[in-house]
Amino acid sequence: MVKNLLEIRENLNKNNRLDKKFKNAENIKFAHNSEKEFSKILDFYRIKWEYEPKTFTLRFDREGNPIVSFTPDFYLPDLDLYIELTTLNQKLVTKKNYKIKKLKELYPDINIKLFYKKDYISLLFKYLNK
Repeated sequence: MVKNLLEIRENLNKNNRLDKKFKNAENIKFAHNSEKEFSKILDFYRIKWEYEPKTFTLRFDREGNPIVSFTPDFYLPDLDLYIELTTLNQKLVTKKNYKIKKLKELYPDINIKLFYKKDYISLLFKYLNK
């Protein structure tokens, strides 16, 4: 039997425990250093954030098992906005653009913004010059 349901999974992992009210960026294992720096910028501006709190399934196999999924880097609950950072090579940018486009098609109520390298550097520059 094929499932035609979309799936959003809560990520209750080492970074997102329900019993913790305050996240300290120093205690989180980020996938990339740019994510850690971005979390510090959010803290500086007192913007509440969660790191990789949800995974969105983008494609299922014939049996209904998820085969392609996407986990945005950050969720800003007060803005109801997901943020994905891409500061790496163009191949990854293309892949992330595809996943974000697919996410918007399947989950039109989800707000997401992709921060390219130039966006990230601009924010970092403003943060460091405060």
